[in-house]
Amino acid sequence: MTTQDPEAPEGVDLERPNAARIYDWFLGGNANWAIDRQFGEQAVKTFPMIKTVARVGRDFLGRGVRYLARNGIDQFLDLGSGVPTVGNVHEVAAEVNPNARCVYVDNEPVAVAHSQVLLEKEGVADRHAVLQGDLRDPADIWKRALDTGVLDTNRPIGLIIVGVLYFLGEDEPVAEIIQKYLSLLPSGSYFLSSHLTTEGLDAMADAESRESIVAQYNRSSTPLHLRSKAEFTTFFDGLELVEPGIVYLPEWHPEEIESRATKKVANDPAFVGHICGLGRKP
Repeated sequence: MTTQDPEAPEGVDLERPNAARIYDWFLGGNANWAIDRQFGEQAVKTFPMIKTVARVGRDFLGRGVRYLARNGIDQFLDLGSGVPTVGNVHEVAAEVNPNARCVYVDNEPVAVAHSQVLLEKEGVADRHAVLQGDLRDPADIWKRALDTGVLDTNRPIGLIIVGVLYFLGEDEPVAEIIQKYLSLLPSGSYFLSSHLTTEGLDAMADAESRESIVAQYNRSSTPLHLRSKAEFTTFFDGLELVEPGIVYLPEWHPEEIESRATKKVANDPAFVGHICGLGRKP
């Protein structure tokens, strides 16, 4: 889609750029339209390291999924999964356990369509599933996820909400939504998440550029809402936090970091502006 865009799937809003498609462009994907690329190019001009930050977020997802797979989790529910690109949950988990299963959920039609095509192309559509839905409705998402037959509630599940909660507004009961999902998970399940944070923002040399990026997103169809470390930590209430707890992305199990992008910012982990954590349900 670098020179000419095909006809958009039904339900796709091409009047404003979309976060899932912008992120895809940051990572070098092709599931984006001209309006998303224009947004991305402007974002790079404002904050030249934004592609690196996006890659660091993707790296964290991979490390988290590998950790879970190595600790016996072989089924995943990925909410706000986005447009499929290199290192999808089912691909990473399969490196550890070829029988791992995953249900992907996103509200962006392009993300859902591309995910379905990917699973069919890989010949694994019978073991994984893709749903279009709003993660703010746990009861609906949970029911439909179970209806796919992919997840077994008699065994632990890895719930993944990475790089998406900051698109939920301040007026939305984010903690309550997460607690509802956690209440539905079987004992021994895990919750993996990350979030853009306000921590240390004022002290950063490029604070003005970062604020400009937030303002740019706020003019798109997917505005950003940064949260403090304290607020993000409450999302894990009732869970046993896995070491090293709530930290910046490059600080989470750095011994497993292989990516050049993450190594590049390892000496200044706060630079990425994202915090993360993994919790286990007793």
